[in-house]
Amino acid sequence: MNEMTKLTPKDFATDQEVRWCPGCGDYAVLKAVQRTMPELGAKPENTVFISGIGCSSRFPYYMETYGFHTIHGRAPTIATGVKLANPELDVWIITGDGDALSIGGNHTMHVLRRNLDCQILLFNNEIYGLTKGQYSPTSRVGTRSPSTPFGSVDRPASPCAFALGSAGRFVARAIDVSKHLPDVLKAAHQHKGAAFVEIFQNCIVYNDDVFAPFTAKENAGSQLWLKAGEPMLFAGGTKGLTLDREALTLKVVDVADGDWGAAGVIVHDPRNKAVAHMLVDMPFGAFPMALGVIYDDPRPTFESAVVQQNAEASAGKTPDLQALVGKGQSWMVTKEPHAI
Repeated sequence: MNEMTKLTPKDFATDQEVRWCPGCGDYAVLKAVQRTMPELGAKPENTVFISGIGCSSRFPYYMETYGFHTIHGRAPTIATGVKLANPELDVWIITGDGDALSIGGNHTMHVLRRNLDCQILLFNNEIYGLTKGQYSPTSRVGTRSPSTPFGSVDRPASPCAFALGSAGRFVARAIDVSKHLPDVLKAAHQHKGAAFVEIFQNCIVYNDDVFAPFTAKENAGSQLWLKAGEPMLFAGGTKGLTLDREALTLKVVDVADGDWGAAGVIVHDPRNKAVAHMLVDMPFGAFPMALGVIYDDPRPTFESAVVQQNAEASAGKTPDLQALVGKGQSWMVTKEPHAI
């Protein structure tokens, strides 16, 4: 492709029929990603979308890039191999609450811990949509579904708390239809390392409006959109968050006449991991829903360390596959086995 050609969202859209239920939140996320890619300066031939299993995992079919539709929960594994084979590739992992936190929980933990340079978009609809509405790891207590007809008794997992606990260095939240989603995607892409984004995504068939208490237009005042260096204000600036220094927790305070400083409202520092934990653990209702970039504190990536290690190990050596194959390895057990 000519370097001077300016790409558009259409350049990232395939000719495949998009096969999600009418009204599904996945459509909004797809459009946001396709709209954001040109703004990132992304190149289709240098971009890979990798997914597991679930409604969201059809995503690679609809992106005019390279892609893998893999097996349940294993997208991080494939992504790691792709990134190690070619560290220059721009790797995106598309997953859902069931795919990433149930069968794939172990793989999600390790890709975060290792800090592979990739963007992880977790579509959270708090239900298994593809397999007809069973409860998922993020479903709330009391959720009625084909697998929990009397209501779920499981305590739900918090994706962002999981990411922070797995040593994730970038953790964010967004809403499928929000105008702020592209900004969150840009911030995730700018981060060097594993960038984890939980996207609240509405399943119109099996879990419709489960997020309405903070996503509905009339409830927008319960959203706290975080911005680095700005006060944590919500409800049109009439309320904010401050630190209860005795209890070491956050608390809601009223803000009079816009004087957030007098109210003690704290300023968002995305490098403060302790406050990040507090933000993702806030019980919604008594507190707002924290959205945007919650935590962002880069460190060296996994693949850069592997590349450096390999370079140091091979320095001054001449590659000789035949000599390696012919060398062989042997060892001797010098101790008697333990008696049974």
